Amino acid sequence: MDAYSKIKSWMKENEKELIQLLVTMVREPSTQINEAGVQRIVEEFLLNMDYKVDKWELGGEELLTHEEFLSARSSFHGSPNVVGVRKGDGNGHSIVLNGHVDVVPEGDLSDWEEDPFCGKIKDGKIFGRGSTDMKGGNAAMLFALKALQELKLPLKGDVIFHSVIEEESGGAGTLAAILRGYTGDAAIIPEPTKMKIFPKQQGSMWFRLHVKGASAHGGTPYEGTNAIDKAQIVLTSLKKLEKIRNDRITDPLFEKMPIPIPINVGVIEGGDWPSSVPDLVKIEGRCGISPEETVEEAKQEFTEWIGQLGEEDEWFKKHPVKLEWFGARWFPGSIDSEHPLMTKLTANFQKVIGKEPVIEAAPWGTDGGLLTAVGNTPSIVFGPGVTNMAHFANEYIEIEKVLQCAEIIACTVFDWVNVEKEGR
Repeated sequence: MDAYSKIKSWMKENEKELIQLLVTMVREPSTQINEAGVQRIVEEFLLNMDYKVDKWELGGEELLTHEEFLSARSSFHGSPNVVGVRKGDGNGHSIVLNGHVDVVPEGDLSDWEEDPFCGKIKDGKIFGRGSTDMKGGNAAMLFALKALQELKLPLKGDVIFHSVIEEESGGAGTLAAILRGYTGDAAIIPEPTKMKIFPKQQGSMWFRLHVKGASAHGGTPYEGTNAIDKAQIVLTSLKKLEKIRNDRITDPLFEKMPIPIPINVGVIEGGDWPSSVPDLVKIEGRCGISPEETVEEAKQEFTEWIGQLGEEDEWFKKHPVKLEWFGARWFPGSIDSEHPLMTKLTANFQKVIGKEPVIEAAPWGTDGGLLTAVGNTPSIVFGPGVTNMAHFANEYIEIEKVLQCAEIIACTVFDWVNVEKEGR
């Protein structure tokens, strides 16, 4: 029996263990500052496979002063990263398997049919916050590694498992792992792609605009300048910029996306009294970044666009809109479509699923951008989660897809790390 057949048989025989692992992980409510419980589960799993485990809380000057460090948190006490390493037996390629354990808050509990952290199994699905984003992918990776370990399959290259915090707010956990030296020749990140393969991903960055007006009494509004009216001009202008930026994108991987790199306005605040003309409006949003541009190039174009608003309305010449970059940021990422890891992942998908995978660009950012740009580790995003259930009430993941993903990842890791590096 060849290695692939052994992996398939092992997966079927141990399916119940994977389900229990994922249910246990979902039942740990790992919202920000509460990640320690789920990380203990990961640490124990890795130790039981004889991986060398490094567990640490983020901090230190190298991280906190790094130009790519972003976090709203002042302390990471009680929120550790966990990395497990299995050294290769030869001179094979190394691989990073990266997943985040932080989950977004539950939201309005009345929208949930069950407790958000119930881990309930129903109709072939596991329900709960984080099941799709992305504990299903994490469990698939861990299970893939256990298959390789229990089957005693040879692995010439290093396997590095990242279980990180802080992805949902910008990637400080993965950045800390990179700075600690946990990088590789390539990476797989099983975010919820619905089993599509994403060799490219857009990045994004948060912006804040302050639009000035001039206050006046609501009975004589013509004596002032309404900041809300001026904000409408700004919003219209942002739509023009969005169109210009998206019209440039011709990559077929983005062709199914109506807006590949959106400029989304998520917060508008202005005024403090119904009978007053508001003198200030705050606009906060998210600007998408193409894989074909850098963060700085996207910032520069956005900044210059806001700076020319005076050409659309004289008011902005004397009262320019103030721009701030704040909060979260995700790097764009890209791996060559002919990269050997892409070839192996695609082949194993076909072997396990029996058809060719859908290959597209990711509609959102992941820690893969950081791994690629800062860690020099080209990354592929591929996972079992239901994309449109991430961050939604009644989040779930399909058990069958988690099992299939685990098998595909196990076969791909086996293939990749057993390819000898050249020149040594």
